[in-house]
Amino acid sequence: MQTPKEVLLKWLELFNKADANGIAELYHQDAINHQVALTPVEGKENIRQMFLREFGSAEMVCIVENIFSDGEWAILEWKDPKGFRGCGFFHILDGKIKLQRGYWDKLSFERLYS
Repeated sequence: MQTPKEVLLKWLELFNKADANGIAELYHQDAINHQVALTPVEGKENIRQMFLREFGSAEMVCIVENIFSDGEWAILEWKDPKGFRGCGFFHILDGKIKLQRGYWDKLSFERLYS
C-alpha cells in the first residue's frame, strides 16, 4: 500500500497532466474535496466532474514548494507559474484520499485569472 506522501506525489503527477479521470481514482468513493473558498465537493464522481470542469477552463500547474507527511496526512505547499500560492491537506486512508482541504486566496486567484 502506498504511503500518504506517495499518493500525494501521484496526485501531483496526474494534476499536472490535467488527468481528471486518473486523479479521481485516487479518492475514496465518499471522499470530500473542500477548497475552503468554495463549497465542498462530495463523492468520487463529483470530484472527477469538478476536475474535468477546472481542467477545461484553465491551464493549471502545481509547483511544489514543500511536502510534509504525518501519519495518515500529506501536506502540500504549492505555487503556480504566476506566483499564486496555497496549501493542501490530504487525509489518506487505505491508500486513497478521504479528505482534501485546500487553502488559497480567492481574490488573488480572480485578480490573476480574470
